[in-house]
Amino acid sequence: MTQSTLAARLGVAVGTVNWYLKRLVAKGYVKVKRAERRKLRYILTPEGLALRARLTVNFVESSMSLYRRVREQSRGLLAEAQAGGARAVHIVGEGDIADVCRLTCLEQGLAVVPDASRPDVAVLEVRGQKLALKRGSGPTAAHVGARNA
Repeated sequence: MTQSTLAARLGVAVGTVNWYLKRLVAKGYVKVKRAERRKLRYILTPEGLALRARLTVNFVESSMSLYRRVREQSRGLLAEAQAGGARAVHIVGEGDIADVCRLTCLEQGLAVVPDASRPDVAVLEVRGQKLALKRGSGPTAAHVGARNA
């Protein structure tokens, strides 16, 4: 892959990719070899591989922590909805957090419905990492927490 292709894929300037590659080389994470007259080959060093492994572990740990927080918050809000007479939930929002909420609904025995037209339907809003239950006399909100990037 060329620096130009990588830049286009990341949505940044080629100079930015070049600058980061130079930093990775200076830190010893990447080694540069000349492949052809005007082409360079970037090779991950053992230090670079170790860094990549650490970053991967951190990402998985962070993702699992977020998953646990979302499950805990959605269980609490769904229990509140059930206590208020809800038999189904309409989820407003998309993405991974909304998917976790859908699974939690099924686990709690609440049907996920396409709209909130019935009186026994609670609305669970997913906005970023914030969950809010809307039903009856006003919203009850629970913040899921910030994800470490």
